[in-house]
Amino acid sequence: MYIRIKNLRKDRDYNQSQISRYLNCSQSTYSRIENGIHDVPTQFLKKLAKLYGVTTDFLLEMDKE
Repeated sequence: MYIRIKNLRKDRDYNQSQISRYLNCSQSTYSRIENGIHDVPTQFLKKLAKLYGVTTDFLLEMDKE
């Protein structure tokens, strides 16, 4: 899931600071999420799905099952 979130960000030419502002968290917190150190809060999943125009299932890699 974390690589998918990272790839979506990079594909759209966003940096971590831009996404952290969108999510209303620090850049270091977002970096830990993207690197799999912290779990992604549900509210962040919803916001990221909306931002990238994908489903939360896609972000969670549920489409692979």
